[in-house]
Amino acid sequence: MIDFFTLEGVPWPRRLWDVGSLLALQELLEASSWARHRVLSPAAVDWQRHQLLKVIGPDVGLGSRDLRAELTSLLGQALPDPSPAHRRLREVLEHARAGHLSRWATAIAQPEDRRPRPERLARVVAAHLLDIGYDANHLAAWIGRLAHQQAGAEEILQGAIALDTAAPREFTVLAVFNKVPERGQAESHEMWVSSREIAGWLRQRGHATSGLRAGGGFLYRVNARDPFSAASHVRELVERLVARSSFMRGSRGGIRPASQMWVDQHPEPIPFAAPTRGADVLSLFSQGRLYQVGGQRTLFDDALELAAPINRGVLGPAVAGAWAAIESLLSHPDDPAEQERSGKAVAADRLAAIIACSWPRAEMTALSHRHQPPTPDALAERLAVCETNQERASAVAEALAAGATLDPADRFRRDADIAAVHRMRRVLSEPRKELGTAVTVLRIALRRLYRTRNIVLHGGSTQGVALKAALRIAAPLVGAGLDRITHAALVESLAPLGLAARAEVGLNLVGGETGLSVVDLLEPRH
Repeated sequence: MIDFFTLEGVPWPRRLWDVGSLLALQELLEASSWARHRVLSPAAVDWQRHQLLKVIGPDVGLGSRDLRAELTSLLGQALPDPSPAHRRLREVLEHARAGHLSRWATAIAQPEDRRPRPERLARVVAAHLLDIGYDANHLAAWIGRLAHQQAGAEEILQGAIALDTAAPREFTVLAVFNKVPERGQAESHEMWVSSREIAGWLRQRGHATSGLRAGGGFLYRVNARDPFSAASHVRELVERLVARSSFMRGSRGGIRPASQMWVDQHPEPIPFAAPTRGADVLSLFSQGRLYQVGGQRTLFDDALELAAPINRGVLGPAVAGAWAAIESLLSHPDDPAEQERSGKAVAADRLAAIIACSWPRAEMTALSHRHQPPTPDALAERLAVCETNQERASAVAEALAAGATLDPADRFRRDADIAAVHRMRRVLSEPRKELGTAVTVLRIALRRLYRTRNIVLHGGSTQGVALKAALRIAAPLVGAGLDRITHAALVESLAPLGLAARAEVGLNLVGGETGLSVVDLLEPRH
């Protein structure tokens, strides 16, 4: 579970790929309302509803009898807003919310052969806690303490239930500004604190003040789940101030926040800069193209520039830019109109196919570097002479298919490596089924990004219930897709639509008579 809460350094295959069921249901209710305002199309909402009906099946937190029957019945019909069905679903959602994790606790108390898989449980708990507003940094510390105590699944779930039922509380957050234009307006604000008051406030709480050059600041009081989420809320408030100040005629620098914030009763300052969202395009570096920018712009230059805000940009531009990059690369005017697809959703589906095809290679390459038995075995000896990631991934795939046991290095994430081994065994055993499931999950995540973009651009709103979650989930996936597209362009001069076609064909042929391996789905056929 620690991987799901680690913001930097965790590769995209180890991250969460979807939101929890409760947020997905809430998102569907909101989508129906946006359809009424013609921001989303009815076809998009119907697709969302049909997919949700499929994916909530394994969620035992949604009940097994009456509650599940009611949900299934409602998701099987149109949910326009307003309508009786829409109002009923809103009520059912509240019943589902109460006791959601407790029903999972009941499920894991069953005999071992009837319990949910540990990884499934970990994903449900992690997604739910993030969805309700806990910050990943806070949750990482929480699960780290439990791991140090060698807590079992029951103890972890009881801790999650305690977090779930705890009410948000008030935090006091100090936001400091290095530059304060229109100071008179700032000083008239009831939350304003002077530079002298800032220094006193910090010293009273045991914080260092050396090197602090504060021009003033605000003491905000916000309700949040934890200190990090309180700081995140204040960060958004300050970003709104910075956005307003950018429209000033003079002093074009605008408001300039300090590099840190302080939360009362939290021992350490919190960086003002938000953690990166994990969209990595490593092919630019591995192919030596970071500085290779010519005088003539290319489609890839435009796409990478558009997508750049996805890692650290504010929510609206990050969502809009990321989708613009995807659509520019993976849609075409000649795409056939399909009843099931809405607008440019075909671009999301194509990117999902590319990402799914890159997943086994990425996972098994990572495992190849983690296999470190005390005494070198046959796999370790073979890996020692491999020269490419393709060779390393193939060696691991063949070893797993033959029933060999991997011995991950005894480090903090050993359990995550073992879970990855189990996932890859399933992929090797039933490649079309497992990859098909992956494509479904990825399509949902990327179409969520598309819907969110439409709400931002066509609805003019950055208040969507799933906006933050959509970006949190999609950013590493978009990075993975752009990385494969960039690699194909640099190494093969293959266009993005050509790579998408290769991925779609590979998903249909893998494990069949052509001998196509799960680690070669995006490789050219020789």
